[in-house]
Amino acid sequence: MGIHEIKQNENLKKIIAPYFNTLKRDDKSELYTAQIKMLDYYELGCVITNMLKMCVLTLDQDKQKILDTNKSSINVALILEMVLEMFPLEEFELLSKINQLVITDS
Repeated sequence: MGIHEIKQNENLKKIIAPYFNTLKRDDKSELYTAQIKMLDYYELGCVITNMLKMCVLTLDQDKQKILDTNKSSINVALILEMVLEMFPLEEFELLSKINQLVITDS
């Protein structure tokens, strides 16, 4: 590996350092875990319940049956907030920087 390649690898490591925080790697199992921040178990329960209700409504064409059995409405805003929290925007920013680096090196 030449000096130029070593410098490129060092530069890439510096660029990558503040990114790739959405997934945490477990060294023992080589699996990744995404963290979801919740205030408490009740909020987690509400999110899971709303996700399940949304899935049921999507799958079941008989909406009146669902409305009769589930009196509470689905909190779509809460679900969308969770999706936004899980969306790896920082990683996309990193990919843009890497792409720019590759373009300028070409």
